[in-house]
Amino acid sequence: MSVGLLGGTFNPPHNGHVELARAAEDELGLDELLVLVAERPGHKRVELDAPSRVRLTRAAFPGLRVELDEHERTVDMLRDRRFDDAVFLIGADEFCDFLDWKDPNGVLDLAPVAVATRPGYPRERLDRVLERLDHPERVRFFEIEPFPIASREVRDRVAKGEPIDDLVPPAVAAEIAKLGLYRR
Repeated sequence: MSVGLLGGTFNPPHNGHVELARAAEDELGLDELLVLVAERPGHKRVELDAPSRVRLTRAAFPGLRVELDEHERTVDMLRDRRFDDAVFLIGADEFCDFLDWKDPNGVLDLAPVAVATRPGYPRERLDRVLERLDHPERVRFFEIEPFPIASREVRDRVAKGEPIDDLVPPAVAAEIAKLGLYRR
């Protein structure tokens, strides 16, 4: 059984995250997709509490398993959880920062990485990372529809009272409104 692992802060989850998950399921033939919400990510500060982000993530991914990940770093989660047949899913922009992660080669030793790229993404940026990895053969690329969205943009729009219907799934927009999130 192959399990896709999609981790992140999901502050909030948006249509780009949903498209990445959908494309990974289609392209990689995954049996299951596990969405891991980073409780205390080691690489960035997150103002919104973890239970609220888990709630939003469950709204974005109905029918998928969504869990809170207490690990600050991906390699620590993979060492602790020991998945049998897992692939870690990330976007191309994240992959360009992969060498800055804690023990990127350790991540690849524990799980192959599947990188979602969009049409026209500069391949040389990805190749620069591949060249510096011990096992570049454990990295696979798959293409997704372009969704140029950042969670920051969603938060900014909500704070300004602007609509977010084109950025997030309807259930996420409803939860943000219901909980009064991201208002300044």
